[in-house]
Order: sequence, then C-alpha cells, then structure tokens
Amino acid sequence: MKKSIYVFNEGKFKRKDNTLYFETEQGKRYIPVEDINEIHVYGEVDLNKRFLEFLTQKEIILHFYNNYGYYSGTYYPREHLNSGYMTLRQAEHYLDEQRRLMLAKLFVQGASANMLEVLKYYHNRGKNVALALQSIGNLIDRIDESASVEVLMAVEGNIRDAYYSAFNTIIDKGDFLFEGRNRRPPRDRINALISFGNTMTYTACLSEIYRTHLDPRISYLHTTNFRRFSLNLDIAEIFKPLLVDRIIFYLLARNMLRS
Repeated sequence: MKKSIYVFNEGKFKRKDNTLYFETEQGKRYIPVEDINEIHVYGEVDLNKRFLEFLTQKEIILHFYNNYGYYSGTYYPREHLNSGYMTLRQAEHYLDEQRRLMLAKLFVQGASANMLEVLKYYHNRGKNVALALQSIGNLIDRIDESASVEVLMAVEGNIRDAYYSAFNTIIDKGDFLFEGRNRRPPRDRINALISFGNTMTYTACLSEIYRTHLDPRISYLHTTNFRRFSLNLDIAEIFKPLLVDRIIFYLLARNMLRS
C-alpha cells in the first residue's frame, strides 16, 4: 500500500535523474517515489518545473496548506483520468432532486453509523454516553423522512450536536474542555485538533477522488458552489468519526498530547 508524506520543515524539493529528494539545512532526505501516493506540504518550500513534471510522470499528488494548517490547493496529474461522460452523469444526479437526496441520505447514514460506533466503543468501556446514543438513535429515524437536502442537513446537524455532547465525558480532562464546535479559527484545543484532523481527512478523500473519473466540484450533501471542492467533504463525513475523533480520544487517553 502506498504512503503519504507530510512535510513541515522549510526546504527545497529537487529532482535528480529518476529520484526526488527534499533538501534542508540539515541535509537531504530522499523520497521513495515508487512507494508514495501524495505529498502534503505545510512548510515553506521551493520547487521547480522539473520536479512537477516528475510528479506528473509518477502520478503523485501534491497538496499545499497555509501557515494555519488550512488547505490551500493541489497540484495533480489529471489528464489521464478526465471523463466528460462521468461529469455529465454527476451533474445529472445533482440536478435531479430525488437522486441528489438519495445520495445525500447515504452520506448522512454512513456518518451517523460511525458516530454510533464510536460512542458504543466508549459506552462498553464505562463511559456514560447513553443519552447521546439514545438521542442519535432517535434522530437517525428522521433521515429517511427528510423531504429535502436542507431538512436533511438540519437533521445531520442535530445528530452531530448530540454526538459532540458526549465528548467531554469521553475525554474527561479539565485542560481539554470541549464547548461545542467552532472553527476559523478554532477557539480551544479540542477544536484545533478536530480542524487539523478534518483537513487531513478532506485532502485524503480529495486524493482518492483524483484517482477516479469523478469531479470533486460536484457534491450532493454539501452545496456545490463556485469556490471550492465539495465532493470530498461529502465523503469525509463518513470517515471523520473514526479517523479524526477516535484518534484524538486515543492520544488524549494515553497522555500523548499535553496542554
């Protein structure tokens, strides 16, 4: 299975023959191009056209983030996966209200099921999250009853609020209090961790979309707009409880993160 590389230091990306390396003041670190899918860049880096040409040849995706850890943009070798037919079919399902609603419900159902899995895991380990479990169980029945994407989004928001209400019980650390979701910028440590993890999940989903014929600009749960990719947001909803929240809880429970 190919890996992802995360770059937090300042330096220069360079190509030498059929090899890539990252050069810093401490020296060179060679990049195993045959073993990686993508590179995530958080630090200030220099690169040139030869480097990008080699990424294209090897079908390696390059993601960039700003100083605050938010996604800035992506370089990707797309031409071999273009499909006008698939774009038309995606748009057709977006414009058809019933088809769009059907797909949106599947995303919410998947996300809700994984929220329940997380809560059940901690419930079985003695955490008092029964009320959140019951609330989500009741709200899940309203997913199928939703007559529009707008109503569905409201139901999804209520489910997520019930899920978040159990966070302090699970974390159980006074210096890592969670007082509800906030962002841009996150106002506490837990929200900062969630935002960072969510961003990584969004770009991971974006990378996988790039390896298909799907267009990341056309989504079904989140509204398609003129400014950003959104299909990766739909897909990420399913995985965030397991890939982001569970990891945060794991790290805090083992005192691997400190205030």
